[in-house]
Amino acid sequence: MKVDLIIPTYKPGEKFKESLRRLSVQTRRPDRIIIINTEKEYFHEQWIEEYDNVEVHHIEKKDFDHGKTRDYGASLSNADILMFMTDDAIPKDKHVVENLVKAFENSQVGAAYGRQLADAKKNYIEYYTRIFNYPSESRLKTIDDLDTLGIKTFFCSNVCSAYRKSDYDAMGGFIHKTIFNEDMIMASKMIEAGKAIAYVADAAVWHWHDYKAMEQLHRNFDLAVSQVDYGGLFLKVKSESEGIKMVISTLKHLLSKGKAYLIPKYIIHTGCKYIGFKLGTNYHELPQWLILKLTMNPTYWES
Repeated sequence: MKVDLIIPTYKPGEKFKESLRRLSVQTRRPDRIIIINTEKEYFHEQWIEEYDNVEVHHIEKKDFDHGKTRDYGASLSNADILMFMTDDAIPKDKHVVENLVKAFENSQVGAAYGRQLADAKKNYIEYYTRIFNYPSESRLKTIDDLDTLGIKTFFCSNVCSAYRKSDYDAMGGFIHKTIFNEDMIMASKMIEAGKAIAYVADAAVWHWHDYKAMEQLHRNFDLAVSQVDYGGLFLKVKSESEGIKMVISTLKHLLSKGKAYLIPKYIIHTGCKYIGFKLGTNYHELPQWLILKLTMNPTYWES
């Protein structure tokens, strides 16, 4: 199967440079790496000169959209498999592409996503929550899992993902106006259409953030807005229960590892996530000026 990798970039840094290097030595190299870069002035053209399968297409910041921009990259490809990564995700080993693509040997699989790992020394809380959300065991998810997994049935992340292009096209591609969460929206459409989503634990990337508490609030506000605006299966499943499970598990883990000093920070961040999500869920009741204070993506609200 032909595989093209699409990477949106904006002011890419050293992580992106290292990612390109590791992608070049994969056991199964992408046939093309299609970079959709926002603002040409911030892109280091020399970083891609040594790679014969890398191309860059520049757009302006006003034209960026989480769904539309990725769909533009998809429109440039005629591959069997569309793979996506973010510019701050770094392949863990040489088998990421090979292992992710293997999932499509099962004809029911329409999308697959890889494992995300965080460095325990740089952000211990995120290190553990990554383990909770991205366990070491792979699995398939179908519509039959809705009652047990809830919203996690269509959890999928374009930090490291892949889609069968025929299924991607049949779903209409990523929606062109989305504040966030285009990956889970696509996964929910595939689940509803009877396809399966594969979580591939042995396709792992290093990826984590060090968000401040208020950044967590803004991020979860946009997450909730995306679910409300899209509707569909998002309105039929509960998400709070999974969040509660993670909070309890994380608190127990921090206590057991002698890291109780991290608990106040974790509680504050968790509280901000919850407040942001609740505000986003009810954003129709909020004044425009407050919405613009809460969102990470003010351009979403311009039209």
